[in-house]
Order: sequence, then C-alpha cells, then structure tokens
Amino acid sequence: MRTLRILLSITFLTLFAAAQKPANTTAASDKTDTKATVYVYRYKQFAGSALTPSVYCDEMELAKMENGRYFTVRIDPGKHVFHSNDKQAGVDLDLKAGQQYFIRLEIAAGFMKGHGRLILVAPEQGSYEMRSSKLKPLDGNKVVDASLVSVEEARLLTDSK
Repeated sequence: MRTLRILLSITFLTLFAAAQKPANTTAASDKTDTKATVYVYRYKQFAGSALTPSVYCDEMELAKMENGRYFTVRIDPGKHVFHSNDKQAGVDLDLKAGQQYFIRLEIAAGFMKGHGRLILVAPEQGSYEMRSSKLKPLDGNKVVDASLVSVEEARLLTDSK
C-alpha cells in the first residue's frame, strides 16, 4: 500500500512538472520579441464623440480613431514619431524590442472643429486605462495600414517595464 502511494505521488509530480513546461517556453519566446508594441487608445467621452482624427506614425496614416476605441501597432525598434491631426503635438519615441508603450488620443478644442492630440502615458497608467470595460477594439474599416495595425483584443503584459 505504501509503495502504491509513493508511485502515485511520483506520477502526479511528474505530470504536474510536464504540464508546466509549455508555459515556460512561451514566456521565454516573449522575452525574445523583436518588435515593440504600441497601444493607441481614446477614452469614451461625449465631447467630440463624432470626430475620428487620424493617427500617424512616421508620416504614414495608421487608422482613424473612434470614440472609446483602441488599436495595437507592432513595429520595429528604433526612433518613430507619432502624431494626429494636431500638428503642434506628437510623440517622439525610441522604441525597444519587447517593450509596451501607451499613447492616449485626446480631443482638443479648435476654432471650428476639434482635433486629435496624442499623449504618451506611463505603462502603469496606460495598462490600467486599457483594461476599462468601456474601451473596445477599433472597427476594422477604420484601419488604413493593416500591415502595422491590429484590432485584436489587447494582450497586456502584467509586468510593464
């Protein structure tokens, strides 16, 4: 009887250890990510809700941003400039591979019409705000450059550095 308990314990521990290995290999592959991830999002607010300002990266239009939406950009590391249709404001980033960055689009009042203004947000704040139940992925028909932009559910890292 005692031998049976020992064999069952060893079998259980072996199966448990084997089940843990796939999780460890995926974590290792995330650490060797060759792209940077940039999340661009816009709060759901009544003011300016009908406006859909464009978001650009290095003068290439990525998408037209809707109210209460977000999208993800997977991009090569290095220096990149993000801006919207407000030419006074933008974000100049030196992106690192495997890192997450958060940019919030806000509507700034204009003479006849509001315009989009991008603001770089700390990873801790950005990941918190992205978890809001009011934010939804951007509609696919608003994406201009589908080679860079993803409208899939956000997969936020729990440990943003």
